[in-house]
Amino acid sequence: MPLRAHRFFPLAVLSAALTLYAATKPKPAPPAPAAVDPYAEVQPATESLDLNMYQRIRDEGLNHSHVMEFATALFDGIGPRLTGSPNVMKANEWTRDTLTKIGLENAHLEDWGEFGVGWQQLNTWARMVVPDTAILIVQATPWSPSTPGPVTGDVVYVKIENEKDLDQYKDKLAGKIVLFGAMRPVPPVDKALFERYTDQELAEMAEYPVNAFSGNFPPEMQARLRERMERLRLIDKIAQFFADEKVAAVIEPSRDGKNGGGSGGTFFDDNGATLGRTPYLADKAVKVPVVVAAIESYGRLYRLTQEHAPVSVQIDVETKTTGDHEHGFDTVAEIAGTDPKLKDQVVMLGGHLDSWIAGTGATDNGAGTIVAMEAVRILKALDVKPRRTIRIALWTGEEEGLFGSKGYCTQHFGSSKLSTAPDQMQLPEFMRRAAGPLEVKPEQKLISAYFNVDNGSGKIRGIYTQGNAAIAPIFEQWIAPLKDLGVTTVTLRNTGGTDHLSFDAVGIPGFQFIQDPLDYESRTHHSNMDVYEELQPADLKQIATVEAIFVYNAAQRDQMMPRKPLPQPEQEEKRRAPLDIFPGAVPPEKK
Repeated sequence: MPLRAHRFFPLAVLSAALTLYAATKPKPAPPAPAAVDPYAEVQPATESLDLNMYQRIRDEGLNHSHVMEFATALFDGIGPRLTGSPNVMKANEWTRDTLTKIGLENAHLEDWGEFGVGWQQLNTWARMVVPDTAILIVQATPWSPSTPGPVTGDVVYVKIENEKDLDQYKDKLAGKIVLFGAMRPVPPVDKALFERYTDQELAEMAEYPVNAFSGNFPPEMQARLRERMERLRLIDKIAQFFADEKVAAVIEPSRDGKNGGGSGGTFFDDNGATLGRTPYLADKAVKVPVVVAAIESYGRLYRLTQEHAPVSVQIDVETKTTGDHEHGFDTVAEIAGTDPKLKDQVVMLGGHLDSWIAGTGATDNGAGTIVAMEAVRILKALDVKPRRTIRIALWTGEEEGLFGSKGYCTQHFGSSKLSTAPDQMQLPEFMRRAAGPLEVKPEQKLISAYFNVDNGSGKIRGIYTQGNAAIAPIFEQWIAPLKDLGVTTVTLRNTGGTDHLSFDAVGIPGFQFIQDPLDYESRTHHSNMDVYEELQPADLKQIATVEAIFVYNAAQRDQMMPRKPLPQPEQEEKRRAPLDIFPGAVPPEKK
């Protein structure tokens, strides 16, 4: 026995050595995972929700909020933020520095390109001096030039509906104060200007309306759009005519708001009031001072002119330009992802930082800015370690055509060629339709979703899926624990007019929340009432809390958010073309 044991001892030692080597030798690196195709990921039927995190976010957002601190710093401390202006650059820098202070990484400004003329209003006032003295409620329209100090002129009303109408005013307007724009009705305010959605309205919103016009606008809307474009083309000629005639200044009436909200001294001063389609471009600059007046101020002057009574106004418009080639910037910052496999993927949230000038841009869209900042502050305060990177982006140039978000998406994700059809070439670039094909960049596949807030300070009641049917069941599960906060509705409907559209256009899931309307469309949207006092602090707390939960859920789930098919703008006309299947029909010969 001892001899046999001795004979097998070397074999035992060798076996042990081989086992030890196998255990300690460096293992080959696993093959790199194949690039994720977000269009092909299989989505689970049931979401895995961290309800403890729901509770923590709710506690921080509802009981320890700092959203109104952001509000007073941005709206009171900086004020209105017209794209290209010194104030919007102050806001860019303040948001960058504040996001760094609350713990985000890589906070920086991204240049989305040349915008045009930098402009700010320093002072504007007007008063009637004949037949009596009266203070008029006015402000300069954006990009208006100054008057050469206070100027006084007789008031004349002009009515121009087509180019031929210009002839009757030739050589008659020099030195005059021109009233330009029809005197509109001023209905009584017999409905509440402040509204919240009812359960019935939300239920109706959840139903998807089927368009009878094959995805296109109905004929009456197309007619309105054509009429509007014709009017915009005429506006450029009218502006040049006033300059050639050397008018002293132009006064325009404010438009109305929903439910007659454009009265009582409230006036709207936006792109609908500017005397020109693109007055921020140096070669399209308006050459005469233009102000927009509250309808009550305009109405008195208008009625006097209609009675052929002598009426004179003294007006002083003091504005400043800072350059013809100002650039626009977006503010961007991140909470870094921690999952080795998912950290390069990104969940985005944001809103637009720019505003118009009549108020301080509190509800449009300062509210969207500060709730996005508060949402990421909540997550940082909780020391959340997201699997995916969370990126906040605050856009500028939204009011003039989604310039900031579109520029960002073009630089990072892709773009389509624009139509060169004759009717499209007459439009500003931001209004031309995409003709394709969509050219996609590698980063496009790394963005899971973008969440946007831009409908005032009303609390979130649900979310638009932008026609993304696969995502609706996911959102339904996300909002179930939030119904006590009033979040109840998921709709497949599209909603337009803001920055999520830039993401949707390049095939990235982009979403806008459903918000209670409050008095956004009736009083504050682009008006002199767009100020801090119109914010609803409790609603803003709720928005930031809900948005933080949506962003967290998207950052944590195993899969990216499901996507709609990649847009194919070059195929749209072909897909909508008639099939030519009528029996016996003979197609006309092509010329």
